Amino acid sequence: MPRINSAARIRTAIVGFGVSGGVFHGPLLGANPSYSVDTIVTSNPARVAAAQKRFPDALIVPDYASLLGRLDDGGLELDLVVLGTPPALHRDQAIAAVDRGLHVVVDKPFAPSVADAQAMIDAAARAGVVLTVFQNRRWDGDFLTVVDLIRSGRLGEVRTFESRFEWWRPEGFGNWRDAAGADDGGGLLTDLGSHLIDQAIQLFGPVEEARADLRRHSGGLRGGDEDSFAELRHASGVLTRLWMNGLAPALGPRFHVLGSRAGFTSWGLDGQEGALAAGADPAKPGYGAVPSREPARLSDGSSAVDIGLLPGDYPAFYRLLADALRRGGPVPVDAAEAIETLRLIERLHATTPIRSSQKETANA
Repeated sequence: MPRINSAARIRTAIVGFGVSGGVFHGPLLGANPSYSVDTIVTSNPARVAAAQKRFPDALIVPDYASLLGRLDDGGLELDLVVLGTPPALHRDQAIAAVDRGLHVVVDKPFAPSVADAQAMIDAAARAGVVLTVFQNRRWDGDFLTVVDLIRSGRLGEVRTFESRFEWWRPEGFGNWRDAAGADDGGGLLTDLGSHLIDQAIQLFGPVEEARADLRRHSGGLRGGDEDSFAELRHASGVLTRLWMNGLAPALGPRFHVLGSRAGFTSWGLDGQEGALAAGADPAKPGYGAVPSREPARLSDGSSAVDIGLLPGDYPAFYRLLADALRRGGPVPVDAAEAIETLRLIERLHATTPIRSSQKETANA
C-alpha cells in the first residue's frame, strides 16, 4: 500500500452529512490536523448549509456520481472517502472508491449481507488500499471501563455479560431506518447489534451458539425489528445477553457484568454523541469525560462502591487511521472482524422470524 506523506494532510470526502457525517465524521475529522475535509456529498438544503458553515472551504456536490465524475476528469484529488450512507449503498460506493485507488471508511452497519461485505474486502485487497469500518462504540467510556475491569482482574473470571442499547423513540428515526428491512441493512439487530455484538466478541472471542428474539410493534410487514434480544455463548464459556430496543419507555442498565470476584453495573449511554451534536470540540481537554446520569457501581457480593468511568475517545479511530495510512500501522477496525459480526447477524436473521405485536409474522 502506498503511504501518504506525513507532512501532507489526508484529503477526505464525506459522503452523506446526516447524523453519521454531520455529528460523527465531520467533527472528528475537522478536529484532527492530519486530515482535510475537501469534499462533502449531500443534496439536502439544510445539510448543505450545515456543511458549508462547518467546512467553508470544502466542495459540496449533490450526489456520489458527481464526486466520481470530478475524480475521473482530474478536477478533484482525494486520498480517503468516508461513507456515511445507508448500508444498501455501501457495496457499490466502496468498490467505486477503491477501484480509483482511494482508502475507504465505511460506517456501520458495514453491509446488508456477508456477500456484499466480502466483495468490498476483496476489492480493497486487489487495489491495495485500506478499508475499515467505523465501529466507534469500541471507544465508549463505559465500554473502555469494562475492558479495564476485565483486564485488571477486578471482576475475576467473567461468567455473564449483559449489554443494552435502548431508546424511547415512538416517532421513529426520521430517516431510512424506519422502513428498511433486513435485506437493506435495517432493523435493530443489524443497526445496534453491529455495535453490541462487536463489543462482546472483542471482549470474549468467537461465538459458538446464538439465538435471538426479534419483534416489531409499529404494525405492518414493512421495516425491521424494533425490540430485539440476542443470547450468545462464546467459545470462552462466557454467556452474553444483548438487548436492542427503540421503543423502551423505561431503560435498563447499559452494562451488567458478573464475574467470580465482583460485578459491574452502569446506566445511561456514552455522552460523546450528544456532546458532538451540541458542538463539542473533540480536540479540547475534557472531551469524552461526560458524567453519567447515574453512577457506575462495582459490587463484591457484600458491598458496593461507585466508580468513575474512563473517558470516551472516538477521536482514537481517526488517530489510528492516520497512522495506518502514513506509517503502515494497524487499521482501527479490521474489516474481517466486522464481517464476522455480520455473519452472526445474518445467521440469526435466517433462523429467527420478526414477530409483530399485531399477530403478524415477517421475515423483513
